[in-house]
Amino acid sequence: MTKSRTFLAALAIGLSAVAAPAIIAPAAAATVDTSDPGRFVTSLSGEAFRVLRTGSKASARGQFRQLLGQYFAVDAIGDRLIRSWRAKISPAQYQAYQAALPGFLINTYADRLYDYADAKVAVTRSVPRGNGAAVVSQVTRPGGNPVTAIWTVETIGGGPKITNLTVAGVNLVLTQTADFDSYIQKNGFDKLVAFMRSRAG
Repeated sequence: MTKSRTFLAALAIGLSAVAAPAIIAPAAAATVDTSDPGRFVTSLSGEAFRVLRTGSKASARGQFRQLLGQYFAVDAIGDRLIRSWRAKISPAQYQAYQAALPGFLINTYADRLYDYADAKVAVTRSVPRGNGAAVVSQVTRPGGNPVTAIWTVETIGGGPKITNLTVAGVNLVLTQTADFDSYIQKNGFDKLVAFMRSRAG
């Protein structure tokens, strides 16, 4: 991945999936505008960058868990990553995967975000799609070329949720799914979970 894609992968997949839905800060909910998909993406990304610029890595991780836990479809994203294997694994394997996924993703992606705290996300248009929209944005860093990012927003549980992100034509959930599929085919599902646990530190 390019550095820009790495940043967005971290934001869309890594931090979304590490969120803890049961721990949601009321203050975070008040800072995100959910009135329409475009404003939602603009305010959510702005709040995420504010967290990056104002806190330590440890405090930012906690705030991301609270902020993004409310606005990303955590369970749906995790299930999509192992869709082709879901019917083939036992309930115990599935529970082990769910337990390992948050730590794996936060340690894989979260620290990389600090290199991109000066990035800006500008929404250019929003295209209605199903029960939500595809929100098209430009992500730029000082001195760098803009990168197009398309955020998939769906209404889930009465509110907007991010369910995927396509960066420069690369569908990030599909890419991560392919990585998981390849690992499982070579090593088995239990080895994937063990690998995720090892990366979770």
